[in-house]
Amino acid sequence: MEKIRGRIKAVCISEKRGIAKKPIEEAELVEGYGIVGDAHAGNWHRQVSILTAEVIDDFRAKGAEVSDGDFGENLIIEGFNVRELPAESLFFVGKEDGAVLRLTQRGKECHSHCHIYNSVGDCIMPREGVFTEVIKGGRIRVGDEVRVELPAQDRPFTAAVIVLSDKGAKGEREDKSGPAACEILEENGYRIIETLLIPDEPLILKKELIRICDGREADLVITSGGTGFSVRDHTPEVTLEVADRNAPGIAEYMRMRSAEITDRAMLSRGASVIRRHSLIVNLPGSPKAVKECLSFIMNGLEHGIKILRGSATECANDRKE
Repeated sequence: MEKIRGRIKAVCISEKRGIAKKPIEEAELVEGYGIVGDAHAGNWHRQVSILTAEVIDDFRAKGAEVSDGDFGENLIIEGFNVRELPAESLFFVGKEDGAVLRLTQRGKECHSHCHIYNSVGDCIMPREGVFTEVIKGGRIRVGDEVRVELPAQDRPFTAAVIVLSDKGAKGEREDKSGPAACEILEENGYRIIETLLIPDEPLILKKELIRICDGREADLVITSGGTGFSVRDHTPEVTLEVADRNAPGIAEYMRMRSAEITDRAMLSRGASVIRRHSLIVNLPGSPKAVKECLSFIMNGLEHGIKILRGSATECANDRKE
């Protein structure tokens, strides 16, 4: 596959979070960790942040006086716009056997205005930056070539699992539903990119669904919990609120199959929808129900996700007359 090519214009690090980073000539990337000496390194999906040099130059052309690293970026790359790359893109840095980064999130929410925003009234990192994880370590330097490989259509599906539980989020109850969902997904070839345990708060769920679908671009987002009749059960309403399109057949099929086991299946209000290129499916909160519902739908989901990716035709076109 032909790669998009550019080069590293600057490498920047900081010892503390929330402050501007300072340029250095070279750095050590560690697999599964990030840049040695940088405060944002660690076991998470935003290990190394990247901005496009030309975007920073455009910002400076408006009269802003900014230095490399002021937006909190680790790498400044020139030659192509990193924000236009899809999640799962791979960055090959330096020599053919050099470091490799995987794009894990495009953009981010700005939780608190940085010093750049406060001084010039704007900050480009939330809308123009991307975040990566190190999947192969190595030494990188200013001037190194960067080659980008776009994700293949036949790559493994990515999934995120969100469990909603007030007691679980407080540490008062062990979560068994999330691990149950992850186990089945991994058995079916999915790569779990994120798991969350959050309280039954609509605003929190809405924010996380939007972030995971729009920023992380997960193929499948599974939620567990909040689908019943309790006054705290808001998962279906939030899921429908963030949807671009409804996909009710998945939820209807799970209820139909579950009704063969218990008549209480009719009380489940779970929804199934599409947001951009992500499929969101609500599951009940119990580990047993999670296992049962996923077992019902796993085969059918594969084709639907391939259609969302553009790597398969519509169902009707595959039928034999």
